[in-house]
Amino acid sequence: MNTKEAIFAGGCFWCTEHDLRAVPGVIDAFSGYTGGSALDANYEAVSNHGTLHREAVRVIYDPNRTTFKKLTQFFLDHIDPTDPDGQFGDRGENYKTAIYFENDEEKSIAESLIEELSQSGIYENKIVVQILPKKPFFTGEEYHQKYAEKNSVHYAMYRKGSGREDFVNNVCQIREEKKINWKD
Repeated sequence: MNTKEAIFAGGCFWCTEHDLRAVPGVIDAFSGYTGGSALDANYEAVSNHGTLHREAVRVIYDPNRTTFKKLTQFFLDHIDPTDPDGQFGDRGENYKTAIYFENDEEKSIAESLIEELSQSGIYENKIVVQILPKKPFFTGEEYHQKYAEKNSVHYAMYRKGSGREDFVNNVCQIREEKKINWKD
């Protein structure tokens, strides 16, 4: 099977991984770390701000069933793209949002989607999601993989308690009420 990959940093990698797994055409998703300059990354070092990596998700997808553009649109609808200091209850450099591109085409797609989102009228504040070149991705520890499925009660409480669940639902409601859809 022909596959491609995309990498997104959306705050808590448990939430980002869980959300992106729902996209038709996604084959697998892995929680991990990217963006730092250290030659390796693990949860302890990243959470203590020792590596400059961010929690991120590597998505393996079937390009015959979905596209980088569709994945990026979905990602942007499941984060707060206006938060410069992290996401929801998670604060700091390691929780900041980013779209990682592999080539000029992906960079252009990400830039056009950020511009489209900026012009949409959904948000009053500036969109601050960074668009960055891909760096090595380090798969996170096994206990972080598929966390929502393995620890569903804790995950649901975390997602709700952090404010992410209500935020995402509100964005979906605003899109529906204002009839704001992504361009094809």
